Amino acid sequence: MDNQLVQSPIWLNRLILTVMAVMLIVGLSILGVYWQQTADPYTQEVLSLEGDPQKGLAIFQINCAGCHSLRADRNVGPSLEHISKRRSQRDIIKQVTSGRTPPMPKFQPSQKEMADLLGYLSQL
Repeated sequence: MDNQLVQSPIWLNRLILTVMAVMLIVGLSILGVYWQQTADPYTQEVLSLEGDPQKGLAIFQINCAGCHSLRADRNVGPSLEHISKRRSQRDIIKQVTSGRTPPMPKFQPSQKEMADLLGYLSQL
């Protein structure tokens, strides 16, 4: 009796490879989200705090209002009106602290200051 390998049709091999690739991408995405949520203690601390919008307004006026107008007459940066509807709190924290969007400077508020700023921005 001959031992012959049974060959799968090419389309089946491609389907299996595609499913495996999708599973890998989804798995890596889930792992990335989990890592981001657990690996950043600054963001975790900020999100665990209750922000004071009044204090956040003061922080905004000192650090942000020079470039971010709340009116239609934009300054250097875009209007932040309704920002909490367009961006997640994590995204806002990352934007404020990273300095990756020139000419926005890197701003390093304390965790409480960042929570206060988020409290203010959520009311815009």
